Amino acid sequence: MMNKKIVGSIVAGIIAIILVSSIAGCVVKIKPGYTGVVYSISGGVDGETLGKGWHIVSPTKSVTQYSTSLEQSYLVAADKGDSESDESFDTPTSDGKTLNVDIEFSYKFDKDRIADTFELFKGQDGETIKNTFIKPKISAWTQEVTSKYPVTDVFGDKRQELNEELDRYLKEKFDSYGIMIDTVNFTRIETDSETEAAIQQKVNAQQEQELANIQAKTAKINAEKVNKSERLKIPLKKNTKDGRTERATALNKLFFLNQKIQMMQ
Repeated sequence: MMNKKIVGSIVAGIIAIILVSSIAGCVVKIKPGYTGVVYSISGGVDGETLGKGWHIVSPTKSVTQYSTSLEQSYLVAADKGDSESDESFDTPTSDGKTLNVDIEFSYKFDKDRIADTFELFKGQDGETIKNTFIKPKISAWTQEVTSKYPVTDVFGDKRQELNEELDRYLKEKFDSYGIMIDTVNFTRIETDSETEAAIQQKVNAQQEQELANIQAKTAKINAEKVNKSERLKIPLKKNTKDGRTERATALNKLFFLNQKIQMMQ
């Protein structure tokens, strides 16, 4: 009798363990800022998604989570954020030069299209999509943008314009995949030392030209002041021989002074 009770208790315990294990296997926790896509072994994706918190899911279904809040990511030379190795990359300019760049960007998966994204990437999770699709595409599409700009513009007054165009372009390209780019920025742009020296030489020449223009304008203004002053000194004597001679001499001086001003222009 005791043996039967012992056997019954053991069997009941085993059943209880199996039930608890089964229930535990059906419970899924969705992290804050994430959305889960439910996939059925028999029916595939039917559009069912799960928000943050605990959920009971059938044993015949699996759940893949995607970040639907902003994530920061990096393609940089230094160890930073999720960039554990050197992920900086080379990109061309319109005049055949090569730039080496670091980029920081933020992104998220569109919550309203997350089921479509799941099917498009054949069930890959968000981290895998980031490493095998988002980062490589940012590198490739950045090259399409920088190839429109000469190297002097990249290091000159078009730097901000370049960054804004890249931001617009990446938002447009990723949108069709249900991936939303929030911000993207160049945090470092470098080129070879020979090109850097040539750029600096051009900058120095422009500064020297600007200084020369300023000096020429200043000299012209000063000369015009002298011209005006000399005009005021022209004698207004009566129409006598001495008066005519003196006035003619003053006018000749003004003529040569005007000639000098025109040469400065």
